[in-house]
Amino acid sequence: MTVYLDVCCLNRPFDDQSQNRVRLEAEAVLSILEMAAAGQLKLASSDIIDDELSLMPDDERREKVELLLDTSSKHVSLTTSIERRAKQFHKWNISPLDALHLAAAEAARADYFLTTDDYLIRRASRHEDELKVKIENPAKWLIQESSDEN
Repeated sequence: MTVYLDVCCLNRPFDDQSQNRVRLEAEAVLSILEMAAAGQLKLASSDIIDDELSLMPDDERREKVELLLDTSSKHVSLTTSIERRAKQFHKWNISPLDALHLAAAEAARADYFLTTDDYLIRRASRHEDELKVKIENPAKWLIQESSDEN
């Protein structure tokens, strides 16, 4: 199984943990990364992730997030076909950057695209039959995966 974590997921462990939701999502992301390190799943990354991280103003935080990507086993380069697919997603009122992430996840043949962005999940879920990847919140996905194993 291959999972693509968008940048909001990768940042979650470094966000303010005072809210229950943020803390749960951070723990889920860290568990998913541990699963990738243990070889229980493949983690996909992309040029789009690299580009977004390069724009982070906080150098220390960016370096911490980049370390999390060390567990990735697939890297997708930006191509014209990814850009074309992202334009289709943008027509669904998905931001250009999120559309590129979603298209990269498809290009990586990821089974799941994980994000903490509720708006993105709602928008993409309306077109789930047209997607080649399932989109989910990392905490919800981890709970589902755990219950599927039992």
